[in-house]
Amino acid sequence: MKIEFAPRSIPLERRLQTASVVQWVFSFMGLGLCCIAVFVGLLFTRFWILSVLYSAWWVYDWDTPNKGGRKIKWIRNSVIWRYMRDYFPVTLVKTADLDPTQNYLFGFHPHGVLVAGAFINFCTEATEFSKIFPGLSPHLMMLGLFFRAPFFRDYIMSGGLVTSDKESAYYILRKPGGGNILTIAVGGAQEALDARPGAYKLLLANRKGFVRLALQHGIRLVPVFSFGENELFDQVENPKGSWLRCIQDFLQKYMGISLPLFHARGIFQYSFGLLPYRRPICTVVGKPIHVEKKPNASEEEVDKLHQVYMEELSKLFEDHKLKYNVPEEQHLTFI
Repeated sequence: MKIEFAPRSIPLERRLQTASVVQWVFSFMGLGLCCIAVFVGLLFTRFWILSVLYSAWWVYDWDTPNKGGRKIKWIRNSVIWRYMRDYFPVTLVKTADLDPTQNYLFGFHPHGVLVAGAFINFCTEATEFSKIFPGLSPHLMMLGLFFRAPFFRDYIMSGGLVTSDKESAYYILRKPGGGNILTIAVGGAQEALDARPGAYKLLLANRKGFVRLALQHGIRLVPVFSFGENELFDQVENPKGSWLRCIQDFLQKYMGISLPLFHARGIFQYSFGLLPYRRPICTVVGKPIHVEKKPNASEEEVDKLHQVYMEELSKLFEDHKLKYNVPEEQHLTFI
């Protein structure tokens, strides 16, 4: 394989963009393990008291990821995220105004490999979410396993990440006065196994938990489609039934995480590596779907709202796909 190296004359701006994405990929893939290693390692040094004090704080703060997290404004506004935004670049598009006195449930599609669009748009202010949707505070759900890593849990909460369980969802959606958005990457880790350029299959046909959640609380559903999300990485072929897919499905079923073997480009060359390609992401937020509160909704009522949601998501995709270089003959497939 011929390696295409990056030219030496790259402007500083682009180098900073690449550096911001390097730290993000590292944070997603390895920072949690590093934090665990530091926490344990400190116990065997003269600085052991730091781990002990943090343990006391950890016990006291244990439920915070399930109770809306703890955003830190200056981290969400960091210049690092603006460089990361410009690397792709990432844009956020609004198709309808949202009432800041209401709470909303965003369904984010597709999951992609690393959910880059959801992170930049809803966990940072790089795309000026607060100006586009004034009065609304976004929260993005993430696998609870990540919140069991010391130090790392505090870092990810600072952007607005919360645990992906019912308790966490209930806390946000029940907040009086409105102004809260709960974002769920509906396809989850399982959908990530099929994320590759040109893929428009969404794991949605039997994903109805978020619809039932909306009915229980009378929360408006908002479909969100992130164009370009699946274009960021290539992935090792893993057709259903292959030994690789069987291992990945096993890990996803019993551990809650999937391990897509993805690749794209490197830091100093463009031929291979774990950094995403520089391809644009445009996250389009659709119109809210009115949901009548039904705490004990029947399966028929859940199915009816689920069908409405899929139709609205398909319409959102069809209305915008030509703007973002999706072939006219391409349509969403729900599996």
